[in-house]
Amino acid sequence: MRFLSGIRPTNLLHIGNYFGAMRQFVEFQKEHDGFVMIADLHALDTETDATRLHQNILTLTATYLAVGLDAQKNILFLQSSVPEHTELAHIFSALVRMSELERMTQYKDKAKARNENVPVALFTYPLLMAADILMYEPDIVPVGDDQTQHVEMTRDIAERFNRHYGETFRVPKLHLTKVGARVMGLDDPTKKMSKSAASAKNYIALTDDNNTIRKKIMSAVTDSNGIVAYADDQPGIRNLIDMMHLATGTTVEKIAASYDGKGYGDLKRDVAEAVVAFVEPLRTGIVDRLKDKTTLAETIKEGSNRARALATKKMESVRKAVGIFA
Repeated sequence: MRFLSGIRPTNLLHIGNYFGAMRQFVEFQKEHDGFVMIADLHALDTETDATRLHQNILTLTATYLAVGLDAQKNILFLQSSVPEHTELAHIFSALVRMSELERMTQYKDKAKARNENVPVALFTYPLLMAADILMYEPDIVPVGDDQTQHVEMTRDIAERFNRHYGETFRVPKLHLTKVGARVMGLDDPTKKMSKSAASAKNYIALTDDNNTIRKKIMSAVTDSNGIVAYADDQPGIRNLIDMMHLATGTTVEKIAASYDGKGYGDLKRDVAEAVVAFVEPLRTGIVDRLKDKTTLAETIKEGSNRARALATKKMESVRKAVGIFA
C-alpha cells in the first residue's frame, strides 16, 4: 500500500500543517510506502524570492525529518527534480475542460481576492497536482479538507484517462482526518490557519519560541459568551479546544467539561502550555537539522533520484498509451 502527499515550501510551517498533514505521514509510514513531496513548483504560484524559496525547501526537509518521517523507508523528494510531473500535467490538460478548472473553489477564491489578477499556474494547479499524485500510483492521498476538491478531480482525471486510453492509472482514495484536519486561525477562527496570513498572530509556527506561542494564544479571538463550550456558534473556543485535544490527546468533550465554571483566560493559559510542550521538541529538532544543510541537500537529492526512476518508467507507459512514444 502506498500513500502520497506534499507541502509547498512557502512561509513558516505551522501546527495546522503538522496536525492536518505531517502527523498523518508519520502514522501512515508504519504500514504504507510513502511518497512525500516538497512541492516547490507549486510554490512558484506565490513565492517570487529565490533565496527564500531555497531556504524554505531546506526548512521543510528538516521539518519532515524532525516530525519523524523516515527518509529511507519513504521517498522524500523535490517536485522540480522530476520533470515528468510537468509533462504529465500537460497531457492531462488535453483531457480537462476550462470550465472544470474554473469551478475549482480555491481558484475562484484566490481570483476574487486578487481581483482576477492571478497567474496561469494557479488556474492549472489541479492538473499538476493530479500529475504529482497519479505518477506514483498511491492507494491513498491524505490531505486537509481544503484539498478534497482537487483530489476528487485527480480521481476523475484518472478514470477519464483510463476510459479513453486504457487502464493506466490507479484511482487513489482520499483520506481526511475529522478533527484537526482544519486548524483555524487564531485571529479569525472562521478561516483556516494559513502560512500566507497577513498577520503572524494567525498561526503558531513550528519554529515559534515558547513566549511567542503563549502571547499568540492569549491574544486569540474568542467571543463575548463567557462560557467554555465546544459549539459551532463559538468558533474561537472550539478551535482552542481542538488545539488542546490535538496537543494532549484528551477528548474535546472532556476538555470542555473540565472548564465548567471557568473562564476563557483559564482555557487560553492551559492551551498555551499544552501547545508549548508539544511544539518545543519539534522546534529543537528542526533547528538542529538546519545546522547541517549539506546532509539535508543530500537527503533531498537521494529521494529525488528514487522518485525520478519510478516516474521515468511510468511515463513510458503513459506515452505509449497516448501514442507519442518513440
